[in-house]
Amino acid sequence: MKAMILSAGLGSRMRPLTNTIPKPLLQAGGKALIVWHIENLIQKGFKEIVINIAHLGYQIPQALGDGSQWGINISYSDEQEEGGLESAGGIIKALPLLGEETFLVVNADVFCDYTFDMATSLEEGILAHLILVPNPEHNPKGDFDLQGTRVLDSRAYTFSGIGYYSPTLFTTLAYGKSSLAPLLRTAMKQDNISGELYQGRWFDIGTPQRLQELNHFLDTLGYNK
Repeated sequence: MKAMILSAGLGSRMRPLTNTIPKPLLQAGGKALIVWHIENLIQKGFKEIVINIAHLGYQIPQALGDGSQWGINISYSDEQEEGGLESAGGIIKALPLLGEETFLVVNADVFCDYTFDMATSLEEGILAHLILVPNPEHNPKGDFDLQGTRVLDSRAYTFSGIGYYSPTLFTTLAYGKSSLAPLLRTAMKQDNISGELYQGRWFDIGTPQRLQELNHFLDTLGYNK
């Protein structure tokens, strides 16, 4: 299984920190946010990682290279000319790099101890498997609901930014900017989205304050020293 780290956002809410550096390269616990994901993926056996880039995106390949320092392969889907294609649009452009099998997607700006699983397979007829989390303070209404193993288009839990996807969900869509949530909601109405509730540690690093909170948390674990 391949993994994709969504890294092309503008990071507008993170300004002024993102005026000169893309959000995935911001530091937490002494390392870049995206490096936490890369190391966690490697620990679970992932060898092929795709990263999309846009805002100040050239800095990401400069920092990470081709993955050889970790013994893996990193490919880049470059959206700098488009200025970012949003989540679904970014996945659509990266499909040639992701292949024809189920793939994992994780937002670069989340931090969690969720265990990425290369063995995850989608049930017949299922186009995506989403990881949901209890609602944080900044998203009290949530995004989606969960009934058994099916995700519903109603609000009870927050989408973690982590999901396993079939390429079939995207292959008929046109190239261009498009967000993921409307696509998922359409598939939910056809009972094509499964999911699970994860109740471990999860942080959405959307603002400087939340980055500071994450660094404080990592301080308590002995990082940043």
